[in-house]
Amino acid sequence: FSRLKQFRRVATRYDKLDRHFLAFIHLAATVLWLRDC
Repeated sequence: FSRLKQFRRVATRYDKLDRHFLAFIHLAATVLWLRDC
């Protein structure tokens, strides 16, 4: 989870709805996963 904190939107949680926040976490995790490949 600490690697996701480099995305400011995850660290500060700008989204009001839980599903939007969770969707961005999935997007950020995918970006991190693709960088590692």
